[in-house]
Amino acid sequence: MSAATNYKDTLNLPQTTFPMRGDLVQNEPARLEAWENQGLYEKILARRRAQNAPEFILHDGPPFANGDVHMGTALNKLLKDLVVKSKTMAGFASPFVPGWDCHGLPIEFKVVKEAAGLEPAEIRRRCTDFASKYIDIQRASFRRLGVFGDWENPYLTMNPGYEASIIRVFAKLVENGSIYQAKKPVQWSYGAQTALAEAEVEYADKESPAVFVKFPILNSDTSMVIWTTTPWTLPANLGIAVHPDFIYVVGKFSKDGREENLIIVRELVTAFTEQTGFSLVTTLEEIKGRELDGFTAQHPFLERTSKVILANFVTTETGTGAVHIAPGHGADDYVAGQQNGLPVLSPVDDAGKFTEEVGLAELVGMHVFKSNERIIEILAENNHLLGQEVYKHSYPHCWRSKTPIIFRAVEQFFISLETLRGQALSEIDQVEWLPAWGRNRIYGTVESRPDWCISRQRTWGVPLPVFFDEDGSAILSAELATKVADLVEKEGTNVWFEKLTRNLLLC
Repeated sequence: MSAATNYKDTLNLPQTTFPMRGDLVQNEPARLEAWENQGLYEKILARRRAQNAPEFILHDGPPFANGDVHMGTALNKLLKDLVVKSKTMAGFASPFVPGWDCHGLPIEFKVVKEAAGLEPAEIRRRCTDFASKYIDIQRASFRRLGVFGDWENPYLTMNPGYEASIIRVFAKLVENGSIYQAKKPVQWSYGAQTALAEAEVEYADKESPAVFVKFPILNSDTSMVIWTTTPWTLPANLGIAVHPDFIYVVGKFSKDGREENLIIVRELVTAFTEQTGFSLVTTLEEIKGRELDGFTAQHPFLERTSKVILANFVTTETGTGAVHIAPGHGADDYVAGQQNGLPVLSPVDDAGKFTEEVGLAELVGMHVFKSNERIIEILAENNHLLGQEVYKHSYPHCWRSKTPIIFRAVEQFFISLETLRGQALSEIDQVEWLPAWGRNRIYGTVESRPDWCISRQRTWGVPLPVFFDEDGSAILSAELATKVADLVEKEGTNVWFEKLTRNLLLC
């Protein structure tokens, strides 16, 4: 072979029209555009259906329409596209209808931030424009990623038909007695000034002032002792819970010459001494918690008493074995209070500030978290503070305003799960779970889930079709709700904000 011979000419290779370079920057958009122009997704689906292929449906849990596509939303759609296309290639008819979650606080937050003082109807119009803008942006991004789907006919939670369906479900729940109104503690964001659903809560580390407080038992020289990381809830204290089966030490405790007769659960006496400096000098007696049931204790700084009650949620992990009960500021407290005839007191407004009901003039108008220091000072001044510390723990925060939430009792509407829980648990076992442990996780969640708070104090969402009479009592009517749903299907939910109640009822 001569030196001038081209080695390529000595090889017997197939001849192709493949270019030497991929040029994906130019070729990929052109390829995607060709698929779009050919209606490739529609043709594939039509072919499978013409073959009477079995259907495989992947429901699209929708992204939120409030920003550009990010790594999370992109990965979500690409994985779904992989599943749908692989099922199509395996012989299934696999339609994919994309969707968007269009309502909610994040969108309203951004709209109101740009222009404050807007009327509800105008806020909603701007929220609609905002959501529509990002639906178009995200749709273009998903198509650019090569995701197949019915992009021209997505489901949108702000479509009148979708909204009307939600209201019709509400009507059915009213009809079977699952909707009720109550003043119950909910997770409240004072930053966003609204009740929050579980999904709107995130957890972050927080330092809280923890205090040991004595509650003198009436007609006695002995005091109950509670431990709390929320001193600001003490003005709403109405009870003290003990476990019926725990053994409590009634003893004489001493610290720097100060002596107190205190009641502490036996397992936590040592820890109490380490945290407060009060050491047990003499054990006067040991009693079971149930023997304390019905005792009355004096509130540490208000002219009010607290009732000693029994509760199985009391533990010996931290504190004193006696739990401060404020029915207006906690789910367990509320239930225990209802079982023992305690009223619901929640002297806090939407902004997280004390109202006149707090009982101390100097606290009125003060933000609850800022009041902790002053309340601790008051406890120390009247000799009811036994010890304090800084307690670091994971604490729920509002996912949008990033402020710590408070548990606050306000009038809200709830869906009772008592009528639905059994059916939901039964349906869970009709599903094949992959991986299998997913079944236990969702089953436990549904089994223990409290009633669902469905009312919000915001504008951008599907309104509850509830009317009120002259006395302010809620009128829950399936017939009225269905009538509203029919109207919403024609005109959208803005009709709720743009028409007077009388006009709504006459429509």
